[in-house]
Amino acid sequence: MRTLGGVRIALSADERTGISDLIEPALRRRGHSVQPFGALADGDRTDWAWCSDAAARAVADGDADMAIVCCWTGTGASIAANKVPSVRAALCTDAATAAGARRWNDANVLALSLRLTSAAVLAEILDAWFATGPSEDPSDLTNIARVSGA
Repeated sequence: MRTLGGVRIALSADERTGISDLIEPALRRRGHSVQPFGALADGDRTDWAWCSDAAARAVADGDADMAIVCCWTGTGASIAANKVPSVRAALCTDAATAAGARRWNDANVLALSLRLTSAAVLAEILDAWFATGPSEDPSDLTNIARVSGA
């Protein structure tokens, strides 16, 4: 199993909840560095559209390798992140979806629901996300190029 280690992660949430406070320590335990945005960073704007955009821009600008964006449902965070060129954000509610998003979509931003994601499910999603790499299948690469504007 391939595992990504030492990845720079931009992390945003529009509010502090039990789950949003668990993500950063979970990432650091896995050896990743974390750049917080929104409610997770003192003085940042906490609206989901702004903090998700900021985290996604960190990926697009090369300041982060990946991002995790969070809001109550995860939908708004994923929409905001996907507005940023070169970002492929995927709203994931389970490990299988996270693995598929990495494999078939080469997703570089993980969107999570603060309402639905439990601590146990978060651990499973992060395990799948970091253990799965993008597909090299020509059909998958063609689809990724299509949504990337290439």
